[in-house]
Amino acid sequence: MKIERRCRMRGLPVLRLAAAAVVTALVGCGPAAEQGMSTPTPQVTVITVAPTRLELTEDLPARVAPVRIAEIRPQVSGIVRRRLFDQGADVRAGQPLFEIDPSPFRAEEETAAAALQRAEAALARASTHAERLEPLVKADAISRQVYDDAVSQRQQAAADVAQARATLSRRRLDLKFAMVESPIAGRIDQALVTEGALVASSDSTPMARVQQIDQVYVDVRRPASSLDALHEAMAAQPSRNGGLSVSILRSDGSPYEVTGRILFSGINVDAGTGDLLLRVLVNNPQQRLLPGMFVRARVPRANYAEAIMVPQQAVVRVDGKPHVWTVDGSAKARLVAVELGEVSEGRYRIGSGLSAGQQVVVAGIERLAEDALVETQPPQAPAPADAAAPAR
Repeated sequence: MKIERRCRMRGLPVLRLAAAAVVTALVGCGPAAEQGMSTPTPQVTVITVAPTRLELTEDLPARVAPVRIAEIRPQVSGIVRRRLFDQGADVRAGQPLFEIDPSPFRAEEETAAAALQRAEAALARASTHAERLEPLVKADAISRQVYDDAVSQRQQAAADVAQARATLSRRRLDLKFAMVESPIAGRIDQALVTEGALVASSDSTPMARVQQIDQVYVDVRRPASSLDALHEAMAAQPSRNGGLSVSILRSDGSPYEVTGRILFSGINVDAGTGDLLLRVLVNNPQQRLLPGMFVRARVPRANYAEAIMVPQQAVVRVDGKPHVWTVDGSAKARLVAVELGEVSEGRYRIGSGLSAGQQVVVAGIERLAEDALVETQPPQAPAPADAAAPAR
């Protein structure tokens, strides 16, 4: 018993020393461990939203049409003797284009002139006869019936003169129509008749076509549902000429050196497509736009004087609804529901939910939680493309 008790007494200091060492280790490691296990403050990139002017456009297919087109048709029948223009050339208003053989019309003019002379001679004779009978009827030397017949013959002769003059005017007009002229200035297409062809005013095929293309129409088909937005854009940005400016684009997207303005939108909606016609007037001094060409028209769609814009990557979906992370004045993250509008150049227009001056997180969103403290930094400017590579 004494030996066993002595052994226990000897082991007690050893246990006490081991327990003290463990306590000392735990006390010494506690604050350092807690400091090493604390989560660092997340760093995020933010932008400060500010209102900006936003003009939205859309590129729509369109077709070029001439401002005016005139089909050259004969007004008299005859044989074409000469063509007086170069095909594809510019012509002026009143310029002769074709000559129809004038010989028959000249002969008819001479006949009508002779008939007029004969009618004038008959009128002179009837007038003289009536003047001679007038004093005789006053003296009762002749009957009243004879004098009335002479006056009637004079009036009939005067009517014959008027008819002969009208016939002569018509024959002279036919002779003038033998020279077919252009009614408008523009560019003439190919001739559709040749010399020696018999033409008539009742022909279904014209002799040629002249189209005015120093100004052209660009006809755009646009959904009727977008008409309200177009009217709002026209009201927000009135033009001096009464229409919004429109750019005309080539097939590769590059613009022509011309601009147009919207004249009007059609009043009839296509029942099959739901589209209506939008007509744009374009000055075409270089005549680069030709009738029938397919082009694209950049048409204004909406106009906002003070739009709030955020990058697309700043928008997150929560339960299918759009939200953005903001940072308040206490450097805490807040999740805010927003209403999205149109997309322009990789940015959303915010319809509601944000106001000017708020800070919106655009990078580091995956590390955020509601009311979490964050460290903010501005977005980094992109490095220049031609920057030299660092030395190795």
